[in-house]
Amino acid sequence: MANLIDQDQQWLINSLNATLDTNQQARSFAEASLNQAALQPGFGSALSKIAANRELPLGSRQLAAVLLKQFVKKHWQEDEDGFEPPVVSNEEKAIIRGLLLLSLDDPHRKICTAIGMAVASVAHHDWPDEWPDLLSFLMKLINDQSNTNAVNGALKCLALICADLDDKLVPRIIPVLFPCLHAIVSSTQIYDKPLRTKALSIVYSCTSMLGVMSGVYKTETSALMLPLVKSWMVEFSSILKNPVQSEDPDDWSIRMEALKCLSQFVQNFPSLAESQFMEVLVPLWQTFVSSLGVYERSSIEGLEDAYEGRYDSDGSETSLESFIIQLFEFLLTIVGSKKFVKAFGNSVQDLVYYSIAFMQMTEQQVHAWSMDANQYVSDEDENTYSCRVSGSLLLEEIVISCGIDGVYAILNAAKKRLDESQQERVNGSAVWWRMREATLFALSSVSEQLLEVEVPGPSEVTLGNLLEQTLTEDMAAGVHEFPFLYARMFSSVAKFSSVINHGVIDHFLYAAIQAIGMDVPAPVKVGACRALSQLLPDTNRGIPQPHIMALFSSLTELLTQASDETMHLVLETLQAAVRAGHEAALSIEPVISPIILNVWALHVSDPFISIDALDVLEAIKDAPGCVHPLVSRVLPYVGPILNKPQQQADGLVAGSLDLLTMLLKNAPIDVVKAVYEVCFDPVVRIVLQSDDHGEMQNATQCLAALVSGGNQQLLTWSGDSGFTMRCLLDVASRLLDPELDSSGSLFVGNYILQLILHLSSQMAQHIRDLVAALVRRMQSCQIAGLRSSLLLIFARLVHMSSPHVEQFINLLITIPADGYPNSLHYVMSEWTKQQGEIQGAYQIKVTTTALALLLSTRHVEFGTINVQGHLIKSSAGITTRSKAKVSPDQWTLMPLPAKILAVLADVLLEIQEQVLGDDDQDSDWEEVEAGDAEIEQELLSSSGTTSYSRPSNGYLDALAKAFNEDEDDGYDDDLLSAADPLNEINLANYLTNFFREFSQGDRPLFDHLCQSLTQAQKKAVQMVLSL
Repeated sequence: MANLIDQDQQWLINSLNATLDTNQQARSFAEASLNQAALQPGFGSALSKIAANRELPLGSRQLAAVLLKQFVKKHWQEDEDGFEPPVVSNEEKAIIRGLLLLSLDDPHRKICTAIGMAVASVAHHDWPDEWPDLLSFLMKLINDQSNTNAVNGALKCLALICADLDDKLVPRIIPVLFPCLHAIVSSTQIYDKPLRTKALSIVYSCTSMLGVMSGVYKTETSALMLPLVKSWMVEFSSILKNPVQSEDPDDWSIRMEALKCLSQFVQNFPSLAESQFMEVLVPLWQTFVSSLGVYERSSIEGLEDAYEGRYDSDGSETSLESFIIQLFEFLLTIVGSKKFVKAFGNSVQDLVYYSIAFMQMTEQQVHAWSMDANQYVSDEDENTYSCRVSGSLLLEEIVISCGIDGVYAILNAAKKRLDESQQERVNGSAVWWRMREATLFALSSVSEQLLEVEVPGPSEVTLGNLLEQTLTEDMAAGVHEFPFLYARMFSSVAKFSSVINHGVIDHFLYAAIQAIGMDVPAPVKVGACRALSQLLPDTNRGIPQPHIMALFSSLTELLTQASDETMHLVLETLQAAVRAGHEAALSIEPVISPIILNVWALHVSDPFISIDALDVLEAIKDAPGCVHPLVSRVLPYVGPILNKPQQQADGLVAGSLDLLTMLLKNAPIDVVKAVYEVCFDPVVRIVLQSDDHGEMQNATQCLAALVSGGNQQLLTWSGDSGFTMRCLLDVASRLLDPELDSSGSLFVGNYILQLILHLSSQMAQHIRDLVAALVRRMQSCQIAGLRSSLLLIFARLVHMSSPHVEQFINLLITIPADGYPNSLHYVMSEWTKQQGEIQGAYQIKVTTTALALLLSTRHVEFGTINVQGHLIKSSAGITTRSKAKVSPDQWTLMPLPAKILAVLADVLLEIQEQVLGDDDQDSDWEEVEAGDAEIEQELLSSSGTTSYSRPSNGYLDALAKAFNEDEDDGYDDDLLSAADPLNEINLANYLTNFFREFSQGDRPLFDHLCQSLTQAQKKAVQMVLSL
């Protein structure tokens, strides 16, 4: 190429350089000039010439290549997102493509990367249709062993292209590309590790896409990989077999990429990889064991460089820890697979033994956490990306996959590590505590699993004895010398209190209370808070009042020193202390309440801290004798805020409403009245006048709590019951306004439910207007949760109309709905579509049983309504975003009665699945699903029956128990269901009786509707009919 620079090119070079000028004005002028020049023909080719000119400075060339990539994104393809005119001409495109390809063998890595990115941007639009020779050109470069720069450039380019391939291109490229990549990876004498790592990254990208495709094209993808798997498994073994090298990030990187590829092989093509896996297992173990020594010297002891925070020229992390984490991720994949976990055989205990060592605190963590307790709390609570977290995840998977054998492996490995650390202590080692802390951390990380699994018969090592021995041995350890060990002991006692001797628990409980008030390192106080927040709620033994009073004093003092990160922990501990020291709470309330209210007010805009402070205040409110002094303290402060909401700081009004709602929960009637007298009018005004959605939501919740707590008496407190009722209806009207943003109306369903439950006689005359408003609000609703809450109102109205449900149906028929023959058609269309998304035990009970009531009427209008049925599965392969735009999901239509029956059958099916428990599912696409008969037999046998016998009544009780336990209802559900007798419904019994009565009452109709059910739904129904 000619490297002569004309006047225009010189101007372009000068403009590019000026974008780096330290002078802001010069920089801005250059950027504006380049933006203007980008609109002229030939700008892209001019950038390409500069990027390709090896006689120019590197900085100018790199800038040109980066700008070219941006230019391609904006001007290459007219129908792409982000396109800006003018479009590049075909002639200029050809020039740019040619110049870019000739520059891929540039010896400068940064230029090569920038050029590769530009090529990938063009390839995204043009390859393969407009650029058919791209792949063959890149293959030619890759196969040229005499030109390493060309190989490097082609690989970088391919890596970027392959990261963006779709399901059509991957099958075409793999047969051509993989043999070339294998030749590079296996040529250790010709190519260095970074180059071979880049080749492996392309293998990873392609096999990842094949994995996605295998769900639809299982046979085709397996056939494609069959001839390739063996040679690649051999290569992975070769990479992993030698010991891991110290201070060698290139060695860590190639192993990491090999492990990523292996994960794809094992996850996506397990049947193909299984036969070759034993060849990989020994090298894998060699890598695992040898990496521990490197990790201990580099990260744990800090004697060697671990390359923390380092990245290669492509932006990939090269640290030792990132490699170790990838190693754990692969082991997690293996242990989690039924096919591959067997390969470990009797070595699971060794796997745990070495994993515990990786979970030791690093020198960097010791330093950082000693200097900053906030970082310690943050890293521990958030499970920050680290080897400790990766190790704990692996231990969890070992318990899940190996069951009791996994528990034995963990206990035995833990005992071995604890014994060794004790010996190190005897021998005078200064770091003996590290392994001890790591072992306790490892056990704590799987505490739930260890406590759930019952160890049959006598065992050499039991969890309780192991912990008691360790804790007893370490009680005398110096708090100042070993703060992290002490912190871990505190939290371990709390996690395992159910298997530890009461004497040991009491020792650490009182030690934690003392530690809070002592001058000890911050991590010890963190551990003490964690222990107390868990132990205090569980302790049934009274704690002497002097101890509780001292704890209150220490915690309130600690609260004044806490930062945002540690405040959560202190407040959580305070809450536990208040609930544990009920008798002492009344005497401390005058001191502690103002402090917590001040914390709440200072952090009212912080959702986490303000909620924690509210929890403490709620604990004070629930303590004997504390609700009245607390309310009398709050109301004079909150009243003025709500009366002048526009003058308040951000979040203070919404927070004050939250505070009131908490005080109203389960409050005595005189407290509800006191809140009403101060706050009712301003809260109503907020709903009617505010444009702040947060304030409107919280005000709605506050009014719902007032109605729930005040009942009919609420109407009499103002002296004008009619006025109060009009206020409540005005609020409902505003919240149901279809023009109001859905977010502002979010809790209107809860509010209206309280009105119809507690003020039913007053609401009866407004039912028609209410239903019409509910329909209009639903039709303009943009939030699924709001739609579900409005459906709950319809369901409750169905119940309230019983035994004359037909009258409510007739009412719906007379009310219009936009786009539908009437409101019945609209409501049932939305209800049957949304029912599966409704959450909460109470909500599911009310809506499900209401559907059963509706179906029981056999109303003639139902026969005219068709609703959304089953999703029509596409045969066009994987659904991409572009495909979804062109052809969105399509659904069948089915008669409303059949759909309702199917919805009810789905609820039965879900409850039955909860009884059986979720079966372990292998993520392997290739696992063959059991046949229908086998599933049915499994279902029946799991419930204690045979296919020829009737399930027992105990099975039905199990159904009900499973449903109620599965639904974790919070405060909102408490408010919704507290006064509603429907919450006492046993849903399993109800549905069983419904199906029996419905099938017996009209067998031909029942049989006809059952024809629309799936096989699984039919089995669920048949099971309860046989009871």
